[in-house]
Amino acid sequence: MTTFVDRVELHVAAGNGGHGCASVHREKFKPLGGPDGGNGGDGGSVTLVVDTSITTLLEYHHSPKRKAVNGRPGAGGHRTGSTGDDLVLPVPDGTVVLDREGNVLADLVGHGTSFIAAAGGRGGLGNSSLASARRKAPGFALLGEPGEARDIVMELKSVADVALVGYPSAGKSSLISVISAAKPKIADYPFTTLIPNLGVVTAGDTVYTVADVPGLIPGASQGKGLGLEFLRHVERCTVLVHVLDCATLEPGRDPLSDLETIEAELSQYGGLEDRPRLVALNKIDVPDGQDLADITRASLEEAGYRVFEVSASSRQGLRELNFAMAQIVAEARAAKPAEESTRIVLRPKAVDDAGFTVTEEDGAYRVRGIKPERWVRQTDFSNDEAVGYLADRLARLGVEEKLWKVGAKEGDTVIIGSEENAVVFDWEPSMAAGAEMLGRRGEDHRMESPRPAVDRRREKQKGRDAAETEYLAFEALSSSRPSAIDEVDDEDI
Repeated sequence: MTTFVDRVELHVAAGNGGHGCASVHREKFKPLGGPDGGNGGDGGSVTLVVDTSITTLLEYHHSPKRKAVNGRPGAGGHRTGSTGDDLVLPVPDGTVVLDREGNVLADLVGHGTSFIAAAGGRGGLGNSSLASARRKAPGFALLGEPGEARDIVMELKSVADVALVGYPSAGKSSLISVISAAKPKIADYPFTTLIPNLGVVTAGDTVYTVADVPGLIPGASQGKGLGLEFLRHVERCTVLVHVLDCATLEPGRDPLSDLETIEAELSQYGGLEDRPRLVALNKIDVPDGQDLADITRASLEEAGYRVFEVSASSRQGLRELNFAMAQIVAEARAAKPAEESTRIVLRPKAVDDAGFTVTEEDGAYRVRGIKPERWVRQTDFSNDEAVGYLADRLARLGVEEKLWKVGAKEGDTVIIGSEENAVVFDWEPSMAAGAEMLGRRGEDHRMESPRPAVDRRREKQKGRDAAETEYLAFEALSSSRPSAIDEVDDEDI
């Protein structure tokens, strides 16, 4: 059963904003109570937060869909809907967040670092918030905005100071189990280590972490073996330590050829050329291993490597290797510039920035912008007054003027929004804007347009209603008039 996952695809969906409420206050002796519809609550957001107690993405591998809570709608009596709770997802230290195209969205390093993966939708305004001096009792409210939803990819890159790299069964797991308190699985067959293991090592006053990277083989950078899955775990390391097997029984292998092969794979993976290298000739407790280490040490030192002869079994040479790794880590930490507190710079947009664009596409005119698209999502198109309010806002923003400038004419198709979620309508440039054009609550005569089919149905319904009324009147008259037999009987009497 899988216990370690370092890459997952996650679908996150924020909560939708609650709808605003259209309500008018009604109370005895208060005939003019006015609008009292409350605003809808904001939807909850999906936030990723680094938690150092977590070391794997296994939880999201089993549950790849996460959704935050929706905001509650507003209510009468100026009652605002409750805000949806944010969904906080703990992730391991060193998690990189990417979109489906591979673009990096966030690099989460350090306990408590957070990233909003999906923002919650804003709640709609109630009619009490939409009231003005000229629109005293709006008969509509704004809808809540839908929450953001998208697919993200999370990759875990271990945050360690030293990475142990080498062939399978080179003794990396044994080495880290001796120099730290880590207890990785150790066996005498290749690919025993299937997950990166982290261990904390103390050398004098320096405390650093060591990562045991699963074994690399030729072609690892192209996906062979386990290398491609775990080479990302060496990207953040300060020091690379080549663990070379001096007691291998495989034909055609020796420490020098192993080193060349691993370096070739690291070079093809890229981004690791500037990391200092150390070489650990392991398993010198074996007689043939000591002889092979003596033969190859000179060649490695001529190539510029610092070489240490070690044995995880007898612990020979481990102290010198520990202090050498600690020295490089300490020097790298000292050379790292001190982190300064982030200076927040506010850059407000220009006052005259309309914030929208109008382009012609295949005979239609598309309006794109944060404000127009948000206003469209907030509009209840079943309410004429709400549609008229949208027309007022677009006119004040300058959309009609811009359409005139780009050559739009009456009856042309205008599209507001992206291709996935757009509103299409025929433009009527003569439409006036202003609250003085309103009629009864929920109505706006500017939205009236000739609808022959509807008019015909209404005329037929009126005719049926008139016929039914005439028939009922005739029935009532017939029931109240005496019959001929009754009249004769009366005369005889």
